[in-house]
Amino acid sequence: MQVGGGRLFLIAGPCVIESETHVRTMAESIQRIAAELGIPFIFKASYDKANRTSIKSYRGPGVVEGARILARLAKDTGLPVLTDVHEAAHCAAVAEAVDVLQIPAFLCRQTDLLLAAGKTGRAVNIKKGQFVAPWDMSHPVEKVRSTGNERVFLTERGASFGYNSLVVDFRSLPVMRSLAPVVFDGTHSVQQPSAANGVSGGEPEFIPLLARAAVAAGIDGLFLEVHDDPANAKSDGANALDLKLLKPLLEKLLAIQRAAI
Repeated sequence: MQVGGGRLFLIAGPCVIESETHVRTMAESIQRIAAELGIPFIFKASYDKANRTSIKSYRGPGVVEGARILARLAKDTGLPVLTDVHEAAHCAAVAEAVDVLQIPAFLCRQTDLLLAAGKTGRAVNIKKGQFVAPWDMSHPVEKVRSTGNERVFLTERGASFGYNSLVVDFRSLPVMRSLAPVVFDGTHSVQQPSAANGVSGGEPEFIPLLARAAVAAGIDGLFLEVHDDPANAKSDGANALDLKLLKPLLEKLLAIQRAAI
């Protein structure tokens, strides 16, 4: 898959691996929608959510079982797969199972993690930290590219705005797009971090609005956490897009992109 070639691509899936059956169901459901619309699709799910607010929150099956599940999914479906990495020591092993290593926003300045991800040769998606100016994302990009790996892109997911709120400055998209291909995260941008008594809240009703604005502003890809039952999701359900809303949203976004070109 070519990233940054002018064709909108989609990164989508549940926040975390809840079970092998669930990720398979979600991957196949989203794959059908993407194929119908002609959108290149990368499936995403995390094997470990190491940055959950509460110690009681579900984190995932762990690196060994998670990598096995994702590798089998990629083999059986033919889909490229993306997952978060939180530790430099995980990068080499996880890279054998997936196509894209994602650097979480809170870790976008962690030099050893960025270098380890870059050295795998896999594509690296760096999420912009909520505390980082868009032009300063040149440094994480440079760290990955210093390994000889040019396969790097950036994701906008909002900036901290007071307590428990995020705001998207759409000026960040062209700024970061001058550094590397840019993805807009339409679901974490409506998150309300740690706002719900130890878990994050969200305002998913604003996902379509922000996604439309981002496509109109000019992006290479769209990132969406999608779930078939957000109310019972084990992670980030409060800001996830309901699966049944995915196709109509993508249809509108493709129409906006065609009009904006």
